[in-house]
Amino acid sequence: MASKWGSDMTTHHNVETPLSEEFIRSLRIGDTVSLNGTLFGIRDATQIHMFDNGRTTRFDLSGHAVIHTAPNVQKVEPSAEYPAGYRPICVGTTTSARMERFTQPLMQQYGVKAIIGKGGLMNDSLAAFQEQGGVYLAIVGGAAALETTWVEAIEDVDLDDLNPESLWKFRVKDFGPLMVAMDSHGASLYENVREVAQSHREEALRGLTAKG
Repeated sequence: MASKWGSDMTTHHNVETPLSEEFIRSLRIGDTVSLNGTLFGIRDATQIHMFDNGRTTRFDLSGHAVIHTAPNVQKVEPSAEYPAGYRPICVGTTTSARMERFTQPLMQQYGVKAIIGKGGLMNDSLAAFQEQGGVYLAIVGGAAALETTWVEAIEDVDLDDLNPESLWKFRVKDFGPLMVAMDSHGASLYENVREVAQSHREEALRGLTAKG
């Protein structure tokens, strides 16, 4: 279901995972998304083991979103409330840039359609989003306590010898709103901000020169 949210130029989408390529390619920077259903947590060590060391996962990531996280969890007895035997304490999000090189294989080998993180990714990821139909969804920094309330349960976990950088399977509800910061059409909010900042810098320097 899609509904207007914010300005007339942007749209908010409240959607169930997995996500279709058609939906992903309908998104534009500035749109917002809230996710329901399955969300996978992944981080540096997880991807190093998957792509550098040749490990595989039993999870089907096709069409899904992944979030850059190594959550703080408590080991408990498995139950209906805690099916994986873990209680989520704090599911925060980490900076994405150092995981840049994993965007292409995540999408190409596993069919991932959305990456959630902080700070954005770079040009190789933007090219991968264009080629394969993907987006980067930015989350507000410093909001881990709120973010944790969007996680209904840790349903399963794989590669758990890497804990806390395991591959986590979360069940989420209204996870967001998340900002579409990089889309499948080659647009990036981070590049837009850089260009505006550079323009303001040049204007300020010209002003200083004129006064001198």
